[in-house]
Amino acid sequence: MNRDTLPAALARITGQAPRDLDLYVQALTHGSSGKADYQRLEFLGDRVLGLTIAAELYARYPVAPEGELSSRFNALVSGEACAVVARELDLPALVELGPQAVGDGGRHSDNIAGDVMESLIGALFIDAGMDAARAFILAQWEPMIAGQVAAPKHPKAALQEWALARGRRPPEYSIVSRDGPDHAPRFTVRVSIGKLAEVSAEGASKQAAEKAAAAALLAKLEGTGE
Repeated sequence: MNRDTLPAALARITGQAPRDLDLYVQALTHGSSGKADYQRLEFLGDRVLGLTIAAELYARYPVAPEGELSSRFNALVSGEACAVVARELDLPALVELGPQAVGDGGRHSDNIAGDVMESLIGALFIDAGMDAARAFILAQWEPMIAGQVAAPKHPKAALQEWALARGRRPPEYSIVSRDGPDHAPRFTVRVSIGKLAEVSAEGASKQAAEKAAAAALLAKLEGTGE
């Protein structure tokens, strides 16, 4: 992170010239650096993002039931979605990481990218207000919002419905392994439906690995015509 070039980079990303540069420096600082990090701003940004997306979905889909809105919302505010936006903005390149985190591939971690996306939103909210934060979020998330032709169904929910519709046992999930450093973990999760079938999949979090495993098992079952 270069403080001399950071203001221009932030103005390009957010559309706002930063007034409190130190706030953004903290938003882009990972705990491995040993300095004040982004966790508190991440907490705030997560709530600002959630409120903005919830309000936008409520207005955009005036007759959609709560379940549909929740499905759309969960996909849009997920860590994966935040990481996608962060990488499109080249945000990970600005993050200050400790030497160990750099060596462990922290620059390419979806967890860190997603977290920093939320912390940047938190910093923007404090520095420029809710209107600026909302405008930034809607501009960056618009392709994903518009791309949801139908409400996405979470793979775990879809797999659960598949099993219930066929009188099968509910899916069971178990952690096979957890590898990597704390800032860039890799989880392997196994999901099975009785003795019918099972698969394992990896993810940057337990939830992401479960989601990937459910999607893989559902694809396997639907492919066999069960």
